[in-house]
Amino acid sequence: MQFWRRLLKISKQQGRLSLRHYSSENWDVISNTEVKRFARDCMTSVGTRPQHADSLAEVLVQADYRGHYSHGLNRLDMYVKDIESGVTVSDKEPVILKESLATAFVDGQNVLGPVVGDFCMDLAINKAKRSGVGWVVAKGSNHYGIAGHYAIRASQEGLLGMSFTNTSPLVVPTRAKKPILGTNPISLAAPGLHGDSFVLDMATSTAALGKIEIHERKQIPIPNSWGVDAHGKMTNNPTDVLNGGGQMPLGGAEETSGYKGSGLGFLVEIFCGILSGSAYGPNIRRWKNTTTVANLGQCFIAVDPDSFMPGFEERMSDLMGICRNQEPVEKDKEVLVAGDPERIHMKMCDERGGIPYHPNQIQYAIDLSNKLNVVSMEIRTRK
Repeated sequence: MQFWRRLLKISKQQGRLSLRHYSSENWDVISNTEVKRFARDCMTSVGTRPQHADSLAEVLVQADYRGHYSHGLNRLDMYVKDIESGVTVSDKEPVILKESLATAFVDGQNVLGPVVGDFCMDLAINKAKRSGVGWVVAKGSNHYGIAGHYAIRASQEGLLGMSFTNTSPLVVPTRAKKPILGTNPISLAAPGLHGDSFVLDMATSTAALGKIEIHERKQIPIPNSWGVDAHGKMTNNPTDVLNGGGQMPLGGAEETSGYKGSGLGFLVEIFCGILSGSAYGPNIRRWKNTTTVANLGQCFIAVDPDSFMPGFEERMSDLMGICRNQEPVEKDKEVLVAGDPERIHMKMCDERGGIPYHPNQIQYAIDLSNKLNVVSMEIRTRK
């Protein structure tokens, strides 16, 4: 109970968290159900199967609800265009090409990434429950939203969940000028006691591409180490990064260990692109290209902790508690573990009755609804 009392205290300190989560007490709110309805309607309006649209809508809502606005409604038009153009299909389902007791190789058959992701992680979960470990690799997939969505799917079953995907070449490796790696995210979700959990969900770049896009949309500079211009020089101008430049690996420049981020990007590429035989590295289509099939590679792992030393959840909660109870450097900034900032954001959303959105994001959704002839979202205006 001590942690949750502290979490409530942190959740009230919205000013401190606003930069990370792009949230503001002055923004209008839209209910989670309404956001999901809108996303589903937009997708079905362009020919997406209803069950596929549901899978996508759930991932988008969870992204915004958890505070990862770069991967929620901000991405909806990309999925719409992929279906509209026919570069992603909705008349097929993922299929298993090869299988053992603990592993599976899946062809996503170019359907929406969340459909492939749900299929693969559910398969990994079932294998882990039977054999202790489930390792599933897919080719022929597409952008699947936040990696954490799939890892959490496993942790909710009492398992450790891991999720990885390669992406379009956006990251410039240390000492290079041009991007050859994706932002290649890593996610691990591990269950603790009483619904608590550790949820790591991170890009292997310094920042996710969507965060740079949001900075450009808001017309504000990006921090140091987020990106480089077309000449490979660090820049604070998001437009320079998006037009001919590239993102920096986790760690930034070489002197601040950016080569470690490059190494992690390669790790994900090996698990996803190289292991699956999908497109990889610079062979993946450019970002938002709607004329070439993405053929992304993805990896999903589930592990039953009971296959090892009993008491995993107790030890996990103990470790998280030790970290959270450390004396902070600044007294008004609590020490957090991975997943805490998202829990704070979700609690704030629950208290406000929905997800708060920046005015520009709401206008973008209105424009999309007009374009697709879909009913706009019901907005709860902040008074």
